Amino acid sequence: MKILITGGAGFIGSHYVRSLLAGAYPGGEDAQITVVDKLTYAGNTANLPMDHPRLTFVRGDISGPDLMRHLLPGHEAVVHFAAESHVDRSVDGAVAFVHSNVLGTQSLLDACLYAGVKTVVHVSTDEVYGSIDNGTWTEESPLLPNSPYSASKAGSDMLARAYHRTHGLDVRITRCSNNYGTHQHIEKLIPLFVTNLLRGLPVPVYGDGSNVREWLHVDDHCRAIHLVLTGGRPGEIYNIGGATALANIDMTARLLELCGAGWDAVQYVEDRKGHDQRYAIDDAKIRAELGYAPLWTLEEGLDRTVAWYRANESWWKPLLNA
Repeated sequence: MKILITGGAGFIGSHYVRSLLAGAYPGGEDAQITVVDKLTYAGNTANLPMDHPRLTFVRGDISGPDLMRHLLPGHEAVVHFAAESHVDRSVDGAVAFVHSNVLGTQSLLDACLYAGVKTVVHVSTDEVYGSIDNGTWTEESPLLPNSPYSASKAGSDMLARAYHRTHGLDVRITRCSNNYGTHQHIEKLIPLFVTNLLRGLPVPVYGDGSNVREWLHVDDHCRAIHLVLTGGRPGEIYNIGGATALANIDMTARLLELCGAGWDAVQYVEDRKGHDQRYAIDDAKIRAELGYAPLWTLEEGLDRTVAWYRANESWWKPLLNA
């Protein structure tokens, strides 16, 4: 099997690549992998085993149709991770998010049609659903995004759906809850807090810290993505959850304890514009159809994640001024 992976030098994409190359997924042990990554600030070739014989790395922008039409022939599948993903950055400037997430996805889908790619897995987010006071979102819930980031991802989801319905392209969409794990850029909540605390710096908590997120270990997420690639149905959407919901202030408490810090390290800051209050997804569909269930507990996942950042300052310190 020959698979092209966009955004494969980023946090989630690189975990999927490393797992494939390590033979972690049934049927993927001999996969030939092409990674295409623009290497923006969030992409890092240090996340990849660059000398692996089954890995080909190409630095490039998926919105460039000539590049993708050149690369894609011969690939059976595409797993599309490439995206601008940081909400705060999207609030400050949405142009890059529309370009990468909407126009980039459209260009990629066109190239897949041209090359006759068999299957595309489009990796999205639960943030496209907006915010929910009670209950959970199913795959049938309306899309009500509230940030430029989530709006751009919702736009890419709609394009993926349209290419399936209009052109018959086998596109499968996944929507995950908040990911965490090793190799995550330090702008995101958990690595930001951990690396600040390890340096004796304060951690910023938005508002009163009551915003609730579900947490999904990146290893569980990538395993679910591969299940969708190998066993999902064309045109379908699959929610992927971690089954652990925490208010941000409760996550802060856990990270303080793991890093040996006290509450005097917490700084309450002005809330983010349009900050969604609560995310909660129902992932019964992927559990019933594909046998997915998360394997990582939050306790074990956080403990190992903090230990990794503690042991790998050489990976994250160069990002401080990037």
